[in-house]
Amino acid sequence: MVVVSQYIAASGGAKWQALTRMVPMAIMARMTRDQLAKRIADVSLLRGEFTLRSGRKSNYYLDKYRFETQPDVLRALGELLAERVTTDIDRIAGAELGAVALAAAASMASGKPFVIIRNQKKDYGTSKLVEGVLNEGEKVLIVEDVLTTGGQVLEAARSLKDAGATVERIVAVIDRQEGARENIESAGYVFEALFTTADLGVEKP
Repeated sequence: MVVVSQYIAASGGAKWQALTRMVPMAIMARMTRDQLAKRIADVSLLRGEFTLRSGRKSNYYLDKYRFETQPDVLRALGELLAERVTTDIDRIAGAELGAVALAAAASMASGKPFVIIRNQKKDYGTSKLVEGVLNEGEKVLIVEDVLTTGGQVLEAARSLKDAGATVERIVAVIDRQEGARENIESAGYVFEALFTTADLGVEKP
């Protein structure tokens, strides 16, 4: 705080506004798990009639982009995901589009590199499904945003396996508790969710 005080005194009030934009991220207190759950629900829980990626109908929707684009939420999620990155993990992986920000946040918090899994190969450049450096035999942690049945993350796991990697664990931010855990574990993968819809206060009919 001495350095901050000296900076203010030396630069005058003109730079105070710029300083206040920098300091909060540097000294931001870590949210508790309950605070983070409430923050996610506050910014992303929508009510109405929605069709999910799985084709199911739902009277609520958790908009991943609404919580992943909040810096305080993304920072906190990156730290929680990094806690799941054990010493034997070589890389983190996230499928486009929603999990890319999570993979990047977890990578920065843990110091482990990450790769991006495409939904389909592009028809130019390297034409790869997995972008970034991934070596055969490496152990990977997959991060995901919101899971219903787990279909997309299982496709991502297959892409990594086809590339010669081993999927050690799949960690989602939110499990809607509609079959994802059962499908992922029956496929032979270790699964963990940071939160369930119940943690976010979602009352299902």
